[in-house]
Amino acid sequence: MASTIQVRVEDELKMKSDSLFKALGTDTTTAIRMFLTQAVAVNGFPFEIKRRTEENPYMPMTEEEMLAKLKKSRERSGFRNADDVISDMRSKYGL
Repeated sequence: MASTIQVRVEDELKMKSDSLFKALGTDTTTAIRMFLTQAVAVNGFPFEIKRRTEENPYMPMTEEEMLAKLKKSRERSGFRNADDVISDMRSKYGL
């Protein structure tokens, strides 16, 4: 026996999701069924849920912000100069 789930959504959201799922070769009902199946399979939401923050990680950065982030990343990850890596590879593998 199959159960029916009714969900109220804004008309615009319904139209956009119908169009998206059609372009993906399916329909909204099947997409919802896929969502529910995956939720049960992973015992939770089948995607990451995050709180919104004031800072949008996709906003463009200034050059100074980018250089600061690169410097911090290099300090944490044991960064090596690319020329040194290439030199090591050439001597180790005879390139």
